[in-house]
Amino acid sequence: MCGTCGCGDGTAARIIDFDHGHGHEHTHSRTVSLEVDLLAKNDELAAANRAWLADRGIFAVNLMSSPGAGKTTLLERTVRELAGRVPVAVLEGDQETALDAARIRATGCRVVQVNTGAGCHLDAQMVRRGLDTLRPPDGSLVFIENVGNLVCPALFDLGESARVVIASVTEGADKPLKYPHMFRAAQLLLINKVDLLPYVDFDPEECTAAARRANPAVEVVRTSATTGDGLHSWLEWLDRRRSRCATG
Repeated sequence: MCGTCGCGDGTAARIIDFDHGHGHEHTHSRTVSLEVDLLAKNDELAAANRAWLADRGIFAVNLMSSPGAGKTTLLERTVRELAGRVPVAVLEGDQETALDAARIRATGCRVVQVNTGAGCHLDAQMVRRGLDTLRPPDGSLVFIENVGNLVCPALFDLGESARVVIASVTEGADKPLKYPHMFRAAQLLLINKVDLLPYVDFDPEECTAAARRANPAVEVVRTSATTGDGLHSWLEWLDRRRSRCATG
């Protein structure tokens, strides 16, 4: 069991390679006595992932949100906008099914599905297995769509280059106050589905202020995958962060 949340221990994951049409299952068990042991081991693996990515000039973005915030729809739009500009590959994380990976594959993007089973988050070991299957080209941009959850994904370093949390306007503006660690861990907050603002009781300024109470340095962009609002600012942020990463 995971010492942080009581979910599956994260060592059993099903990897589905969409380009080859078959899955690879890798299962083994590990016993830990303390939560710190689990996180320390994960951090070691994450450091190895980070070095592996850096050696290849790959910029990896960990996308996190609660279920239904629009991660996959925004990712579909983002992948299409980036087509021809930079090589893009995606690791899709879900407890079950390959539905989201199928949607990403329809964009023409290279994608590998990671099913966590009972696990409520991806961990560094799952990501490394996924990367070994995905084989992203040097200099590419890799999106890691984490399992929908505002708690555990924030605790597990994956070796990513940047963390982005997506909050939908259909959620409460007080989410950053209720789940501060998630927002504290992110470099960017995307306030998504802004096309629905006329129909919901959501104050973007209140959400932004709450996020900056948790993390004064967090950047904020408002987006809509449906209308394209904010997509230019989101893509500019990615370009800026990739350039900063490339220059050290």
